Amino acid sequence: MNDRDPAVDEHVAVYLRFREVFGDPTKRSYMARKRDRKEPGTSVPFAPGRDPHGLGDVMDSLTNNMGWSSPLARSELMLGWPKIVGEETAEHSEPVGIDEGVLTVRCDSTAWATQLRLMRSRISTTIAQQYPEAGVDSVRFEGPNAPSWKRGPRSIPGRGPRDTYG
Repeated sequence: MNDRDPAVDEHVAVYLRFREVFGDPTKRSYMARKRDRKEPGTSVPFAPGRDPHGLGDVMDSLTNNMGWSSPLARSELMLGWPKIVGEETAEHSEPVGIDEGVLTVRCDSTAWATQLRLMRSRISTTIAQQYPEAGVDSVRFEGPNAPSWKRGPRSIPGRGPRDTYG
């Protein structure tokens, strides 16, 4: 007969140490670890939260989780420009882009650019109310671009034309 205490035996001590270090042997399999991570009640059929969601809700949560809400709001702002300023004004102006919170709008003429500058506060307020996720802080209106003499078949390096129109 063995009159020694089993808790003092070396093989029992090694087993208990391994169990302490490596955990319970029933939890070593992949499925056992996966079972521990599940929240209780999530895999039960007909439990709360298991109902299908609408496509709109799913897409909203997807765009928010992926960080797409700001670019989508910016593109909606570009497409909704006629609703913001009106159809007639939209025929003579178009939004070019949004860079660092500044919406740039190109106009057909300097007169239209001036008219839109006078309407800047109303346009900024409308954008802030209808498209808050777009991140537009200010609006810049540009007239038509002036011709450039820096490029072309007859351009030369230098300061460009000075007194050539007189």
